[in-house]
Amino acid sequence: MIEITSEIEHEMGYLFSGKLVMVQRNILNATGISTLLFAFSLVCLGQEKSTLDPRDGSLKNLNGYFPFKSIRTLDEWENRKLEIRRRILVSQGLWPLPTRTELNAVIHGAIERDEYTVERVFFESAPGHFVTGSLYRPKGKLGPFPAILSPHGHWNQGRFYDAGEDLVQQQIQSGAENDEVGGRFPLQARAVQLARMGCVVFLYDMTGNADSNQIAHRPERWNHLDRATDWGFMSVQADLRLQNMMGLQTWNSIRALDFLFQLTDVDQSRIGVTGASGGGTQTMIIAAIDDRVTASMPCVMVSTAMQGGCTCENAPLLRIDQGNIDIAAAFAPKPLALTAADDWTIQLESKGFPDLLSLYETLGEPSNLKGVFRTEFKHNYNLVNRTEMYHFFNHHFKLGFEEPIVEGYYEPLTREEATVWTGSHAAPSGDQVGDSHEVRLLSMATQDSDRQMEKVVDSISVSEENFRKIVGGAWETILGRSIDEVGDVSTEHVQDSNDAEFYGYLVREQNQERVRIKQWQTTDPQKGLVIMLTDQGLSDFESGGNKVATNLREDLADNGFGLIACDLYGQGETTADNQPMWYQPNGDQGWKRFSGYTYGYNHCLFVKRVHDVLTIASYVSQNTDGPIHLVGLGSVAGPVAVAARSQMGSLIQRTLVDTEDFQFRKLGAHNHPMFVPGAVKYLGLDGLFALCAPHHIGQMNSTDTVYSVAIRLYNKLEVTNHLEKIDHPSHAIVYLSSN
Repeated sequence: MIEITSEIEHEMGYLFSGKLVMVQRNILNATGISTLLFAFSLVCLGQEKSTLDPRDGSLKNLNGYFPFKSIRTLDEWENRKLEIRRRILVSQGLWPLPTRTELNAVIHGAIERDEYTVERVFFESAPGHFVTGSLYRPKGKLGPFPAILSPHGHWNQGRFYDAGEDLVQQQIQSGAENDEVGGRFPLQARAVQLARMGCVVFLYDMTGNADSNQIAHRPERWNHLDRATDWGFMSVQADLRLQNMMGLQTWNSIRALDFLFQLTDVDQSRIGVTGASGGGTQTMIIAAIDDRVTASMPCVMVSTAMQGGCTCENAPLLRIDQGNIDIAAAFAPKPLALTAADDWTIQLESKGFPDLLSLYETLGEPSNLKGVFRTEFKHNYNLVNRTEMYHFFNHHFKLGFEEPIVEGYYEPLTREEATVWTGSHAAPSGDQVGDSHEVRLLSMATQDSDRQMEKVVDSISVSEENFRKIVGGAWETILGRSIDEVGDVSTEHVQDSNDAEFYGYLVREQNQERVRIKQWQTTDPQKGLVIMLTDQGLSDFESGGNKVATNLREDLADNGFGLIACDLYGQGETTADNQPMWYQPNGDQGWKRFSGYTYGYNHCLFVKRVHDVLTIASYVSQNTDGPIHLVGLGSVAGPVAVAARSQMGSLIQRTLVDTEDFQFRKLGAHNHPMFVPGAVKYLGLDGLFALCAPHHIGQMNSTDTVYSVAIRLYNKLEVTNHLEKIDHPSHAIVYLSSN
């Protein structure tokens, strides 16, 4: 049995510019006592928030606390590992992987040095989008050679980085560096030494750095590209399709591996990757998702604390239910080395690393994990850590060098020698750079994704395997919970109600999420119980404002059905007109207002409401023997009902929805209550309807939308009659009463 424990989660005290406004919960509506107690608790806590539901608190953000998620068995770990990998890929628009187009790689302008050569490289990760870098190769040795992918991180000018004379003198005095050359050009230093040790090294540019000039790394503005057509990164339409800067950077890294695999002198069984800071982020990401990597060393990035502050390190969905320790763990049991410094990784030795070590011990490979905790140094990839890296690859790639390995003197490349844009190889310009290139790149990505989804739909068969894996798997990641994961649900009675059997809260025991409900008694157990969702929640029943819901409730009672109505999260007492957002503090640059800083760490409102429906359904299943039905009425409640139904297996007998022809692609704001990252990419409501197959689902009052994918899947399963049109609300009782 694996016993991997983690500490109680807490959040660090960073301010945020997106204000979270909560409306008080009046627990005992008949008196003012609860209001007084609630107000008193706010004064005591010094916070403007309810403490009753964990979702009422401050938004989690990149400055939170991210312990390793506890794992108890090997089977549980294997499933968890797949979940981590899928969440990475889904978050960055890489599930399934985009079409691999021709790299059209150009290698030119070799620079000769004593024991190695450096060549200039550029290739197309997507048509017209260039990845640029320096290719270091051993000289005077026989291959094939191990290859090291080397993302540079957030050092000024990236591959061209020069620390300068003043800084390098400070580093020499502190013991971080030994000489001026290695200290001033540490990125070149590690590539040179690895090449001297017999490795091919590709030191490549992160987007917007050095020779990568087509798209800014951190754009000052992007709102002008936030539009319904011809959009750019960070726009609503991009996020609905999970098109983000991190996804582009990760795709560039995948294509960089493709490039290395095209080289005849590369040993494909020995592929390493190492980088620090933002390069450490790319290192752990590519190692987690690409099986071709055989040894990984992400430096000064993996920790339970700050998770990475740049848009190239954040994506919607990425760090929900996981953090950088989990992501690094997905590489286990392959060789993995980590470094810590006097930065957010300073506590790695006591927080995070012990969990990784326990995992490696359980997997039988503890010697494959290495930790370097030189926290006397600030954020770095200095000589001390570079030396540890040389030893790591020397050992695992069996390079045969005596240790300690000492960096020798080398002649650094000048910028003129390093740049790939020389002579007949002109740098991109005109419509190959800036807004026009960004729009074109995302247009190609959209077209390719649409074709990929068409192939998935075309592959629908009786087994549904591919559709369930791709579309179903993506929605499992987006929704983040199935009916089997709800666990125990308890009740909290609020007060007697003249018209209801029960009025109070359902509480999910695992995390204390709460749903306010009213339950009306079943008079005919064979009819069962209906869970009914409406756009305004319980007020639709209490005020009689929703005539369809009121009439249906009366019809259900007259026909012996039980009924549960509810306030979904953000309805009723916690009314939410918009979703709260967290933005990077202390700056007004466009990139700091990326929605991934919110949705990368927090479920969107739509998903929280789906969770509430699952809580209700789980409670009902534990407390009734009759059939359970689900009804969702409205442009909010209808889609939530369909999404929840897709995660409930055979628990629900019949589902009836009126979505009022809602479509995710028509949304125009990141904070819209119905905004869901990735919803459009994964076929929207059509995909969710299809995932309800082969179970009964009725669509009421729809006039415009045809759910063609759902129809195709129901037809393929030969249960076409299970996907029905209900022409009028008066027919609802007949539909729900059918066997």
